[in-house]
Amino acid sequence: MAKNLLIVESPAKAKTIEKILGEDFEVRSSYGHVRDLDKDNMGVDVSHNYTPKYIIPDDKKKVVSELKSQAKKADEVWLASDEDREGEAISWHLAEVLGLDPKTTKRIVFHEITKPAIQKAVQNPRTIDMNLVDAQQARRILDRLVGFELSPVLWRKVGMQRSLSAGRVQSVAVRLIAEREREINAFNAVSTFKIEANLVAKDINNKAVNFKADGPAKIENQEDATKFLESCKNANYKVTDVQVKPAKRTPAPPFTTSTLQQEASRKLGYSVSRTMRLAQELYENGLITYMRTDAVNLSELAMAEIEKEINTAYGQKYHKPRHYKNKNQSAQEAHEAIRPTYISNHTISDGDTRSLYNLIWKRTIASQMSDAEFERTNAKIEISTNKELLSANGEVLKFDGFLKVYMEGRDDEDEEEKEGILPNLTVGQMVDLKEMLALEKYSRPSARYTEASLVKKLEELGIGRPSTYAPTISTVMKRNYVEKRDKDGTPREVRQLKLTADNKIEKKTVSENFGAEKNKLFPTDLGLVVTDFLSDHFKTVMDYNFTANVENEFDDIAGGKLKWNSMIDGFYQPFHNNVESTMENADRVKGERELGVAEDGKKIIARMGRFGPMVQIGSVDDEEKPRFAALRKDQSIETITLEEALELFKLPRNIGKFEGEDVVINVGRFGPYAQHDKKFYSLTKEMDPYSVELEEVGPLIVEKRKAKDERTIKVFEKEKIQVLRGPYGPYLKVGLRNYKLNKEQQEKAETISVDEAKAIIEEQKANPPKKKAPAKRKKTS
Repeated sequence: MAKNLLIVESPAKAKTIEKILGEDFEVRSSYGHVRDLDKDNMGVDVSHNYTPKYIIPDDKKKVVSELKSQAKKADEVWLASDEDREGEAISWHLAEVLGLDPKTTKRIVFHEITKPAIQKAVQNPRTIDMNLVDAQQARRILDRLVGFELSPVLWRKVGMQRSLSAGRVQSVAVRLIAEREREINAFNAVSTFKIEANLVAKDINNKAVNFKADGPAKIENQEDATKFLESCKNANYKVTDVQVKPAKRTPAPPFTTSTLQQEASRKLGYSVSRTMRLAQELYENGLITYMRTDAVNLSELAMAEIEKEINTAYGQKYHKPRHYKNKNQSAQEAHEAIRPTYISNHTISDGDTRSLYNLIWKRTIASQMSDAEFERTNAKIEISTNKELLSANGEVLKFDGFLKVYMEGRDDEDEEEKEGILPNLTVGQMVDLKEMLALEKYSRPSARYTEASLVKKLEELGIGRPSTYAPTISTVMKRNYVEKRDKDGTPREVRQLKLTADNKIEKKTVSENFGAEKNKLFPTDLGLVVTDFLSDHFKTVMDYNFTANVENEFDDIAGGKLKWNSMIDGFYQPFHNNVESTMENADRVKGERELGVAEDGKKIIARMGRFGPMVQIGSVDDEEKPRFAALRKDQSIETITLEEALELFKLPRNIGKFEGEDVVINVGRFGPYAQHDKKFYSLTKEMDPYSVELEEVGPLIVEKRKAKDERTIKVFEKEKIQVLRGPYGPYLKVGLRNYKLNKEQQEKAETISVDEAKAIIEEQKANPPKKKAPAKRKKTS
């Protein structure tokens, strides 16, 4: 046994660090947190100064036992969990379970896993910072109090699902998404007309060059747009003013956690959780600095390496040293921005993490490069028959600077394209009209949030911290309050007018697809109902400013300016009184909306049901049983119309006979399907269950039946056991449950008997495979 035992959070990091420290150190992993609040009786003693009751979870008992054994054999134990509040808390919990003195146990921190950084940390150990521990403990306890007390209120008063829960940060995140959805639904698009002139000018070689110019900002209606085009008939067009101005663009700072999440979403299409998983892998393999940070500064050593790289690759004129400062006053701990540990590593070989690494490398290099320099030109063009002026804009890149390496992504999908290049125009020059267009444009509502833009909004409001963004988004989706999905667009007619070069006005109507969206966050009906209830009865918890102020108080605790239990007490007493009052006095939420009356006089309502939102015709008090239909994926209780609701009752549809058997179309819990000869076939995404016909479904049945036959090895009909081929070899299936076969059993799958199959199933039922303990810690939200 080595003299020193050093404990880190993950096994991947342990392997990397052990190679650096050599034989004097044995490096082991805690696999994240080793203790958590007891789930029984809240895990917090509110009557004794909010004393937490910690337990070692079952899946960590073996880890703790092994660490205790190794700690006894070592001369000294070092704690090297991550250098944030969560990591500090892990070190304290390790000290507690291993019987170490927090005041004397050596605690080391580093923001990159490189030989110099690790050696420097070992040479400069400190002790556990109890202020940081208290800040993490305050967050954990406050979140437990909110969740533990609010969830029963939701079960009792909303009660559509027993799994309902609320959280301090997650509930506010859902509120943001819900408010944006309602803003979009309430939005009334306004139509205006935009004038675009396509002009032709002669260059110095007398060659015709096309360019564009814009007319007046907005024309309110088609009549005025037509009048404007009429007024331009037989007009001459003369350049009356040309302004040429220099402009520059500066690079963005190196990545913080939130900007990395945003940019990886924009440029790579990564979810926030995927970005953090890959960044964690890069960090643990010593390739980037610590990935949970809200700092934008770089170390002097890193800046010197970057300068050398830029000068060698691009030349000295491309380098400009920049010292970035945090805009966020509450930026935690003395971290660096996220950057490569070795700037000379331009890329890495692993495909899954390569794209993210390349993004980080380019952003880091660009942050220390010169401005991009442009020449921007604006020309005013007089219309001889009209007092209005046309305006033409152009932009020429004179020096690319940081753009040679990197350009930051944009959130606004509808942002106009950048200006093109203008011909060399001079004052007094005459230009010719090729055509002038009056294009109908509709105003647009705010865009729905993506994961990246939600992170940006949370950061702007001061809600959450680098460690909480990804878990917050994962939690609200896992609890079915929010879903990420695409939205199909809707056809819309738009009018276009054109003044031709021979002074004729042409009119036409074209169809455009509007409102199509990809990977956007939508509140579910359940999320809307819960958000409304919490907003009505727990205004403080749902208040954006309150949530941000709580984060600031955590920062004050971390800085030693505030006692954690005083902060908890200031929140809990009024909150607890509010919980008791709501439980006693609040009405139970119906979560329903009346749509109208059916032809037989029965009431039609949209409401939440056990399996989600649905429409109901009639009530339990009627002589006939009420009829129910599930809402479609793109429908909600708040917006569904009476006509759309009645459409839902057209299912099931019998669309005819195929091979002598009826084909019935319906929608179930797993989506639209066709039933034929007592078998079920899922419809494709393109097939609308309300309009699909037999000509489309027949071939689908044949295709799916053929695929199933090719997959099926044998079937024991009486026992309902199937032996099937899968991507990892043959397996057994009974109902919806699968049972693995070992290598020897797979080789004999074609000759397996019913008794052998039953024995395998019984064995796996009696000894289900154990779930692996998670290797990485979960960040609290």
